Amino acid sequence: MKIFKQNFSQKIVMLLVGSVAVTILFSFFFLHFLYKDLYINSIRESVQYQGQRTAAHYHYGELNEEIIQKIHWYNVVSEYEVIVVDNLEELTSTFPYQIGNKEFISEDDQRMLNAGNSVMKEGFVEEFQRQVIGAIFPINDGNTTIGYIYIYVPLAGLSQVFGNSLPVLSGTGLIFFIILSLIINRIRRSLFQPLNEIQMLSKEVSKGNYSHRLELAKHDEIGQMAKAFNEMSEALENQEERKKEFLSNVVHELRTPLTYIGGYTEALSKKLFTSPEEEKQYLLTIEQEVDRLNKLIFDLVELNNLRDELYHFEKEPIVIGQLLYDTCDLFLIHLSEKSISIQLDVDEELIVFNDPKRLQQIFYNVIDNAIKYSIGKGSIRITLRMRNGDFVFEVTNTGLSISTEDLDQIGERFFRTDKARNRGTGGTGLGLSIVKEIIRLQEGTFSITSNTAGEVKVSIVLPIN
Repeated sequence: MKIFKQNFSQKIVMLLVGSVAVTILFSFFFLHFLYKDLYINSIRESVQYQGQRTAAHYHYGELNEEIIQKIHWYNVVSEYEVIVVDNLEELTSTFPYQIGNKEFISEDDQRMLNAGNSVMKEGFVEEFQRQVIGAIFPINDGNTTIGYIYIYVPLAGLSQVFGNSLPVLSGTGLIFFIILSLIINRIRRSLFQPLNEIQMLSKEVSKGNYSHRLELAKHDEIGQMAKAFNEMSEALENQEERKKEFLSNVVHELRTPLTYIGGYTEALSKKLFTSPEEEKQYLLTIEQEVDRLNKLIFDLVELNNLRDELYHFEKEPIVIGQLLYDTCDLFLIHLSEKSISIQLDVDEELIVFNDPKRLQQIFYNVIDNAIKYSIGKGSIRITLRMRNGDFVFEVTNTGLSISTEDLDQIGERFFRTDKARNRGTGGTGLGLSIVKEIIRLQEGTFSITSNTAGEVKVSIVLPIN
């Protein structure tokens, strides 16, 4: 069970060492294959060939002294041993060894020799301490067997066969070991060191410290992992900052109306007003701040509900142009107070299948935002048209130019381009957040652009069905 407790570095080293061991084992079996299947087979074929060739010289002659002398000379100059005898009993006495602890010439061997066939004899000879390969060949004169030739050769051992190669193999093995050690060391430095850094920084991230970054000039998988880690740390850091900003904004948005309510309630309880009109104004202010609190809480609940991926829309066929007209009518008094007009370009025959409550919420929040941030007397252009199977809702107003940095954050919870959070020029900053969540759940798109002239354009694209 210890192997499972080792770190990744140790496991890789063990894997490499294991690979070397397997390679060495494979090399051993390969050498054994060369020895058994190539060397022994070549000796076997050579014995068969030499025996047949030697026996062929005596097929039509007698076994005289001259032939015996030639055989002795052949034994001296050749690695093979050749024995020529008149009969099998003489062969048994001339070669008084057992091959493989078996009878030298069995009855089956005698039958094959009597039939004119050769007999291979292979096995271990105790006296030689070697494997021996041999063959017995009958010498025939016509149809008569006049003698036998036994040709054999003791096999060289594995170390003898590859003895000349052992220094080369040993040197190669040593060089391979050195190269492998260098590779392992390089892998440890290039692979495990960055992984250890990632591990240490991950612990820092788990403690809430998101400021650390990995500095790895790599373009491989480790480099990509480091890049992903840095992106994750940056995203977590930004999220943490947004969370702190969110809590700060919630506290601010709650504290302000509560301060108003507390102050005016105390003034009413102590009768600090000087006239009935002033008392009425105090009560009206308290009512407005209570409404503001209720709207803030309602928006937060709405935003939380819309973040649920299983949120259900109550969809039905809608004449969307009429819904937009009805929404614009809600702003008539406000538009009149600011001397702002609305220019509408609407496809009045456009019918969509959607949730009318949520669509009106989109229209209302975007138009309300455009009115609040419009400067001076002017107009707001609103377009509602079908395009490529979707309907496009666009609102353009003239106000202050918005920076690129702020454009990217519009729609975040409590975000306002007015950093002072002036109560007279804006709301809580939740309106467009709700709009973006509705659009996201319906797989639509939300975009906002601004130019140096202060023209701000909000574009929303949603599927008709």
